[in-house]
Parts: sequence; structure tokens; C-alpha cells
Amino acid sequence: MVKEGKSLSEALLSAKAEGRLTVGVYECAKIMNEDPDSVSFCLLATDDFECDVALQIHFTLIQAFCFDNDISIVRVNDLKRLNALVGAKGQLEDAHCVLITNPAEDSWEDPALEKLHLFCEESRSYNEWVPEITLPER
Repeated sequence: MVKEGKSLSEALLSAKAEGRLTVGVYECAKIMNEDPDSVSFCLLATDDFECDVALQIHFTLIQAFCFDNDISIVRVNDLKRLNALVGAKGQLEDAHCVLITNPAEDSWEDPALEKLHLFCEESRSYNEWVPEITLPER
């Protein structure tokens, strides 16, 4: 699990630097609706104590959309740590859903993202459809 967490951190930081991150449930749903082919990876995040029914309904719909469109998807259970990675300095984001969009056609593929796709594919072969990844400590 440590290597997947490290790969996820690297993929998020790389996508953030390249402007390929979408953060927030509403913003992610909008991107998925407008251009689902541009989405490469989806991340759903909750804290263990969170029991927001509306958020769970959104998650169910997002998961179904990802399955239908062959988008790799994982869960993270540390919203605070994820916010530290994807949010602006000192600003809290609605990081319950994060999308990584595809890199430009003329750029290199992200090796960390490729590792995550392989991890998701392997997890699905074990009937774990939305695997959970633990982000490493900073």
C-alpha cells in the first residue's frame, strides 16, 4: 500500500503543477458531463467519521459513471492530507472528489499515473472495485 500511496501523491503533485487537477464534487461532475474522455483518474475522499448521506449518493453516482466510462477510481480516507496536497496554500478545498485529466497529446505519460492504473486493474481482478489507498505522511 505504501508504493500506491507514494504513486498517488506523485500523480497528484504532477497533475497540479500541469493544471490537470479538478477539485470538488460539483466541479468534477461538470467535467465528467462535458468531456468524460478527458478524465484519466478519479479519487474519492472521506474521513472515517463522515456520514453525509448526500455525499454518499454523489459518490455512488460518480463511481457508476467511472465504471461506465473506464475511468480508474480509488478512495482515500484522509481528507486533511489530501487537502494539503491538492489545495492552495492555507486554503481548504472541497477535496471529496478529485479528477486528474489526461496529459496533452504531445507530452509524456505520467509514470506514477500508469502505476495507479495498473493497481486499479489488478484490484478489479480481485473484485475490489474501488480500492482504498493511504497517502504517505509528509
